[in-house]
Amino acid sequence: MNRWFSMATLLLIVLPMVAQAPNKIMVWKSADLMAYAATLAPKVNAQKVASQPLADFGGYNAQVAHREGSGEAEWHDNASDVIVVQSGGCTMILGGTIKDGRTTGAGEIRGASIDAGQSYAVAPGDIINIPPKTPHQMVLPPGGQITYFVVKVVSR
Repeated sequence: MNRWFSMATLLLIVLPMVAQAPNKIMVWKSADLMAYAATLAPKVNAQKVASQPLADFGGYNAQVAHREGSGEAEWHDNASDVIVVQSGGCTMILGGTIKDGRTTGAGEIRGASIDAGQSYAVAPGDIINIPPKTPHQMVLPPGGQITYFVVKVVSR
């Protein structure tokens, strides 16, 4: 009996680690990602965003997010964001300088807005690569929304 209990306990510990192994093949279907707009909308917080982690592969992770208002300007010291717009759209401001920036975590700065950044209108199907140390901000029009898939890649 003790042997079976030990084996079951070991499986419960090891299986989740194997499931998150960096070489695990994952396929996220476009229709499934777009459906997150409906499931995340009721969960939007005071910052007008809700997100759902999809996978953590160690040096990078994937999530889907839904936003119904502009976000703060962000800067990551050692992480890149690769964003694929699923539905809706926004103006993405990249580069420049974060106005009134404050440290919100290790290697993370946020602020109210960006001065002197480049504006890009983004829509479904667009892909945005944001390297480390690049200020970025999503600005939504009044009543706008955007749902997007993001892969965060941590530099080593």
